[in-house]
Amino acid sequence: MASKETPEVNGGSLADIAFLLLIFFLVTTTMDTDTGITRLLPPEPDPEQQDVEVKVNKRNVLVVLLNRNDRLMVGGTEMDRLEIKAKTIEFFTNPQNKEDLPVMETTEVQFPPGSSSLLRADGVWTGLVSKGVISLQNDRSTTYGKYLQVQNELVAAVNTLRNDFCNQYFGKDYDELNTANPIEEEIQLGIRKIYKMNISESEPKSIGGRN
Repeated sequence: MASKETPEVNGGSLADIAFLLLIFFLVTTTMDTDTGITRLLPPEPDPEQQDVEVKVNKRNVLVVLLNRNDRLMVGGTEMDRLEIKAKTIEFFTNPQNKEDLPVMETTEVQFPPGSSSLLRADGVWTGLVSKGVISLQNDRSTTYGKYLQVQNELVAAVNTLRNDFCNQYFGKDYDELNTANPIEEEIQLGIRKIYKMNISESEPKSIGGRN
């Protein structure tokens, strides 16, 4: 009885098929682009830039320092990073009208008329706005991660104040405002005038620190 032979599979074209599949996936696959971190350490100053003396009321400036050992000093006092947010909120609101905190200036801010029952009929808000500025400074040896952590706490404090105001007057978070809507965009711009992101970042310097 004759034995049955197993038919052979022609594999000569498999390499071509694999190559075509590879080209197909390379063409159709979407690659994520690594955009990196959006915040950067302050750049080195322009050597040709001239220093301009500006007189500033000391009570209106809160100096936040990060030394070479990543120790944090806020207003001359060593502080834990998690305490910065509450300190920043107090600095920008001065609820007890302390003389060592920023001057609060009576200000009128225009919002869309009728956008809130808590505003005047013409949409004008009248209240106290801080003249405070936070000066964030760091040593040249400060680690990038620690700098970003401190910076994030400062920004979070301002965002908290904006959210609280927006919830009180307009019933939603500041981040929920739709800038494609002209009315909500105007509301957002008004809140920014009340709670400004007054955070000044200077170039790295030799601050030093304890071991």
